[in-house]
Amino acid sequence: MNIASLIDSNPFSLAERYRQGDPEVIELFGLHPSQEEHWARRALLLDETSERRASLEQVALAIRTYQSKLPYYSEAAASLEKLEQSRTLVVVGGQQAGLFGGALLIYYKALSVVQTAREAEKRLGRPVVPVFWIAGEDHDFDEANHVNIQSPKGGIRRIRIERPEGPRLAVSRTPLTTQQWETALQELADQLPDSEFKPALLERLQSHITDCPSLSLAFARLLADWFGREGLLLLDADDPNLRALEGPMFRELIVRNNELETALKAGESQVLSKGFKLQAETNPGSANLFLHHEHGRLLLHKEKDRFIDRRGHVSYSQEQMLELTSNSPDCLSTNALTRPLMQDYLLPVLAAVLGPSELAYWGILGPTFHEFGMSVPLLIPRQSFTYLEPNVTKLLDKYSLSVEEAITDWEQKKSEWLAEQDEWNLEEKFRLAKRQFEELYAPVIDTVSSLQPGLATLAATNRDKILEQITYLESRSLDAIAKQHEASLRQWDRIHQSLSPLDKPQERIYGTVHFWNRYGPEWLVRWLEVPYQATGGQRLVESLTNS
Repeated sequence: MNIASLIDSNPFSLAERYRQGDPEVIELFGLHPSQEEHWARRALLLDETSERRASLEQVALAIRTYQSKLPYYSEAAASLEKLEQSRTLVVVGGQQAGLFGGALLIYYKALSVVQTAREAEKRLGRPVVPVFWIAGEDHDFDEANHVNIQSPKGGIRRIRIERPEGPRLAVSRTPLTTQQWETALQELADQLPDSEFKPALLERLQSHITDCPSLSLAFARLLADWFGREGLLLLDADDPNLRALEGPMFRELIVRNNELETALKAGESQVLSKGFKLQAETNPGSANLFLHHEHGRLLLHKEKDRFIDRRGHVSYSQEQMLELTSNSPDCLSTNALTRPLMQDYLLPVLAAVLGPSELAYWGILGPTFHEFGMSVPLLIPRQSFTYLEPNVTKLLDKYSLSVEEAITDWEQKKSEWLAEQDEWNLEEKFRLAKRQFEELYAPVIDTVSSLQPGLATLAATNRDKILEQITYLESRSLDAIAKQHEASLRQWDRIHQSLSPLDKPQERIYGTVHFWNRYGPEWLVRWLEVPYQATGGQRLVESLTNS
């Protein structure tokens, strides 16, 4: 296994400066994983504030009930037993579900959660459990309903399930039919290239959808298969058993909603004062809460002393909202800015694993945590990888191309290589021909212009047409060279499609299922051997398999 660091594409971003340990950025959060004492400090603080959180025993019971819907692994069962112990801490990371496991970055986030928990347990000498928080309450179905693979012909193919007609419900509340699941799985089977691993892969995915689950539940089952043996626990933010425990925190968010808004604005000011742009600016009057309703998941706003949605479906007094926290907490849900507070209320969060965008918007949350008597946990940048496939390694060597060049300068390098194949020096010859023609033709234009002024325009048009024909011949000649090297150009395209598909990071485009099909379950397992880095960073990994 070979591992090398890659240069971050945005070295001055808030997330990258935090990762590098910039003191000015760390001020926004308070703790940093590179500081050994900060791990112990956070653990001590959680011990001192345990009475302010939900009952860990009841939270563990809710997770146990949810885990019963997932494939069973004894290591996950052991994590549940640890979670019920008073001294247990957790490392949490979350994501919205993804069809058939979604993009690679989700796999890498779960991997980061597992490895961080393992590392923290060694550092602190006490139980630390990995937990993956599925954002099933989110209603953006189009973010969850697809996965990208590479088809047998080499193109990128998106497999998707269309959102059912009707209100935009939370993903975990969006019912899917047997026909929808079977159609999606059949399309995946048709588009995945044949491999020795494909039959078992499809059989396992089929086992997850026989009872026609929600996208979130099918996703949880697949993550359990991938990381259950590492003790990973899974929860759904929209689980009614968890919601039943969240009433007291919802009550705080409602009663102190004005203070919540003020704290968020203070956090935004701190980020702006350090020269960063806001990842997502808060809207004036937003309650930063959602209501699950027959018309969908409704974002709530404050208007005088009432909580309303902009479409006019609901208008609740504070008293009515508080009644919901007691009698129907499953009607409420957090947004991206209040979810971290709810997470900290439910669980003894030692550390949270975050992607770059999440780190950016968590930058404004310091004052909000403080306002509610909490503090920001240790934030662990999600480990980020580019996998260098064996056949791509050979192609890079063949064309003397570095990975960085292939990712950031592929088009230019490809053009330069093709130009080198021009043994006739066609571009220079055509350039010389055009110049010589223009020099020879200039006296003609001068002569005819002196005969009759109107002929000047005709002569210039005639010149341009001839130049256009020369350019056309040049283009056809260069196309002929490209055609002679068609096979090689396809190899250049193969490099680009592997490392930077659609000009985006590999981990954001391809689904984990794409590589699982190509390299088998061993490829998934061997990621656990990649050395852990608490401060994350983009790394290049090759030789995970013997292929």
